[in-house]
This record gives sequence, structure tokens and C-alpha cells, in this order.
Amino acid sequence: MSRPESLSDLARAVRENAYAPYSHFKVGAALRTPAGNIYTGCNVENVAYPEGTCAEAGAIAAMVAAGETEISEAYVIADSAHPVPPCGGCRQKLAEFAKSGVLVTLATIDGAEQKVTVADLLPGAFGRDHMAAEAGDKT
Repeated sequence: MSRPESLSDLARAVRENAYAPYSHFKVGAALRTPAGNIYTGCNVENVAYPEGTCAEAGAIAAMVAAGETEISEAYVIADSAHPVPPCGGCRQKLAEFAKSGVLVTLATIDGAEQKVTVADLLPGAFGRDHMAAEAGDKT
């Protein structure tokens, strides 16, 4: 039986493909879905800051493009002294596709890791329930 693919190894590998000529801050992300499929992404900068794409957003876009819409685990890695959390926009994107208890591992290329949940990253997240309440008020 083959070993399941490591989110750590895949995030580390895709991080090398990041296009970061301006910040020189490469980030890689890997997501696993309940079906066991893995999607990766890396940050892609643009000279018209801040019009780039974050690693987490790229991995989520690949997942959705493949027809899946649920994250069961996530791993984000960057070259930093401490594990780097996702930006605010990516926290909301993770909350859109992952339940609040889903584990997100934040890591450095030197091996430091911090494990948090989606709820830890974005307490009080704006979600579908907020939209349903609004829709209910209009009818």
C-alpha cells in the first residue's frame, strides 16, 4: 500500500514555483479534500501590486476548477522565521470551503509548524448563515 501524499512535501515543492520577483517571499499551499485529492498553489506576484494571487487562493481555485468544493486539511509554508498565517482574504476563502474545525498547518521551510483551525484563523467569520438571514428578511 502506498503512503498518502504528504501535504508538507507538496506545499514545499510547489513553493519553489512561486513567482515572487518583487517581495522575494515565496509561499506554497496544499489542500486535501474529503475524497483524498490534493490541490496545490503558490503565490504569483504582479508588478501592479497588490494584484497578485496568494498560494492558498491558487490551491482553492485549482480545487474548484477540478469540481470539488470542500477542504478537509490545509498546509501553508513560507520562508519566514515563524509560521506565517494566511492573509485576511485567504482566511475568508478557507472559511468558505472548510468547516470551522478543519486543521490548517502553518510552517516554515526550516521545519517549524503551528497547527490551528479555520475558526482560530477567522473567529466570527462571515458565512452562508448571514446571507440566509438577509434573504429571509426580504421575503
